[in-house]
Amino acid sequence: MITTKQRANLRRRASVLTPIMQVGKDVIKDESIKQIEDMLEKRELVKIRVLNNCELNSKQVASLVQEKTNCEMVQVIGKIFVIYRRSSRNDVEHIDLDI
Repeated sequence: MITTKQRANLRRRASVLTPIMQVGKDVIKDESIKQIEDMLEKRELVKIRVLNNCELNSKQVASLVQEKTNCEMVQVIGKIFVIYRRSSRNDVEHIDLDI
């Protein structure tokens, strides 16, 4: 679990990110979960956009992704949500949550 101070730090970092994945009509399939897992391992902080044709709203999609990837929800704003999970890789620059 991350604290509110750490969440604020992650929100600040996420404000400059561009969504690197879009979720549409098919919602979240196993391939999408695998892609999100890979992105979390490489970047730790990931921003995802939910398209208008998606059957679920962005909070529902974010909860589904959080459940399937065991990540932390940073924020949901409109059609965009941000997730975080510390990478287990050593070749990745880890985000210092306590700055």
